Amino acid sequence: MAARIIDGKAVAASIRARVAEEVSAFEAEHGRAPALATVLVGDDPASHVYVGGKRKACEEVGIRSLHHELPAETSENELLELVGELGLARDVDGILVQLPVPESIDPDRVVAAIDPAKDVDGLTPVNAGLLAHGMPGLVSCTPAGVMELLDREGVELEGAEAVVVGRSKLVGVPVARLLLGANATVTSCHSRTRDLAAICRRADVLVAAVGSPELLGADAIKPGAVVIDVGVNRTDDGLRGDVDFEAASEVAAAITPVPGGVGPMTIAMLLVNTLAAARARV
Repeated sequence: MAARIIDGKAVAASIRARVAEEVSAFEAEHGRAPALATVLVGDDPASHVYVGGKRKACEEVGIRSLHHELPAETSENELLELVGELGLARDVDGILVQLPVPESIDPDRVVAAIDPAKDVDGLTPVNAGLLAHGMPGLVSCTPAGVMELLDREGVELEGAEAVVVGRSKLVGVPVARLLLGANATVTSCHSRTRDLAAICRRADVLVAAVGSPELLGADAIKPGAVVIDVGVNRTDDGLRGDVDFEAASEVAAAITPVPGGVGPMTIAMLLVNTLAAARARV
C-alpha cells in the first residue's frame, strides 16, 4: 500500500495564516509590526532566491522586511559591524544572515555575533546550547518544521525509535535534540556509519538530512515508518530528496515529498520565530 503523503505546503499555509492573524494583533497592541532584517553578502544566485522568498513571506503576513545587500568584497569586520548595529536597533526583532557568505568571512564568527534574542535562525551558540539543555530558546527553522509536521501527523514520538541521517549544525544535530526532548530514542547516523540501511530499518521515524540524492532506498525503510526527507538535491532529473521517494513509498506509512514537504515549513517557522522574538522584546 502506498504511503500517505505529508503535505508540507498545506501545513505551512495554515501556519502562515495563523501568524498573519497574530501579527495583526501584535501591531494593534504595540503600534508597530514585527521586523526581520535580512543580510545578504555577495551574488550567489540561490541565496538571492532564498532571501527573496523569505522577504515575500514576511510581507504577506505583515512582518516588516528590512533588507541589507552587501557586495562580495565586504570584509568580515564590516559585516560584523552591521550585525552589531542590527542587534542594537530597537526597530529590529529578528536578524538573518543568509549563508553561505564569501570565503573571506568566517561564518561561525558572524553567527556568534548575532544577538541570541534576535537569532531567528536559531544558530547561535547560545540558542544551540539552550536546545541542548532542553531550555526555551529560538530553534533552527528546518528542525522546528520537521517537528511541526510530525505533530500535525499525530506521530507518537514518546518511546519511538528515531534515526536521523546527517549531523549538520543546521538540521541533523538540532532535530536529534528535539526528538530526544520528545522522549524518542534517537540514533544519529553520518558518512562513517557502518551498515546505514540496517540502522535506518529500525526507525519508527526516519529523518534524512544528509544532502545525497536518493541515498536511502526501500531497504532502509521499516514497514510502517514515518519518513521525513529534508534533502533537496538538484539532479539532471530535477529536485530529488535523500530518500528514493517511489521505492520508500511502497514501504513507509507516511512520507514527505521533495519538493513540497519540509521546504515550505522552513520559511513558515522563520515567521513563527520572528513573531516570537518580537513578543519577547516588548
